[in-house]
Amino acid sequence: MAALALTACGGSDTDTSSSSNGAAASGGLEKTTLVVATIPVPDIAPLQVAIDRGFFKAEGLDVKTEVVAGGAVGIQKLLGGSIDLTLGAYIGTFLAQEKGAGKFKYVADSYGAAPGAFVLMVKKDSPIKSAADLRGKKIAVNTFKNVSQMTAEVQMKVAGVTATQDQFVEKAYPDMPAALENGQVDAAAMVEPFITVESKAGGRIIADAMAGPTQDLPVAGWLTTESVADKYPKTMAAFQRALGKAQELVANDRKIVEEVLPNYTKIDAATAAVIALGSYPTSLSETRLQRVVDLMKEYNYLKTDLDVKSMILAPPAA
Repeated sequence: MAALALTACGGSDTDTSSSSNGAAASGGLEKTTLVVATIPVPDIAPLQVAIDRGFFKAEGLDVKTEVVAGGAVGIQKLLGGSIDLTLGAYIGTFLAQEKGAGKFKYVADSYGAAPGAFVLMVKKDSPIKSAADLRGKKIAVNTFKNVSQMTAEVQMKVAGVTATQDQFVEKAYPDMPAALENGQVDAAAMVEPFITVESKAGGRIIADAMAGPTQDLPVAGWLTTESVADKYPKTMAAFQRALGKAQELVANDRKIVEEVLPNYTKIDAATAAVIALGSYPTSLSETRLQRVVDLMKEYNYLKTDLDVKSMILAPPAA
């Protein structure tokens, strides 16, 4: 999943269509071109659907995508002003907010937990049978102090094991199957399509990372900075309306996701038809996001209470 079949775009300040004439033609939008950072993962399926089906165009928006290596890179570009929005995992964004890296606004939810979509795996001949056997074992996570690590810690605690930071090893998702097979790590916190890849090699799931305290946990959403949200309120509202239409479609029809995944990831149609997918929430919920903050505080990821409500951009009036 190294690249999207989309064109990487330049900075967001190159938009010349937000002149007075362009604004009048687009219903008064302050800006009509948006540069959005994307990652080639199932999480962003609704965005691709909204592009492919012309939902953004119908709102007067030209959405250009820029592929980034991960949410942290997207946030860096967002703070640098070269993009307008990015997909961001809630845990990483909440950490950045607490550290004062920036002030962020979530515009829309994108992806949430579902059974089988986030798991802990071992290779086929591993003696590890469950999360209770992970004491002192090396565990691959794609990034330290993110959703993969925290949910692994939660499942270990449920199994009576206290995780330590030195147990976790950073590995990119595509490298995790090989790391398991060659013994670099004992277990890996994996997502699709790599769960399917490792399963085909005989790998075993020892725990669903999104069970018990993490069941239905929000994972990632679309965010911008507070300053961009304040500067372009009509533009952000148009983005929310267009993406909302796609999110509703995807939430109610898995086939739409299966059809679109091969267009922007390296997941082929056959794999798309069998992989486990997370959920596609249709609204931002303060209550749901507060669950993430509460878990982060419990596991010492956050030291303070975050005002979740202040980080949510209200949806446009109907």
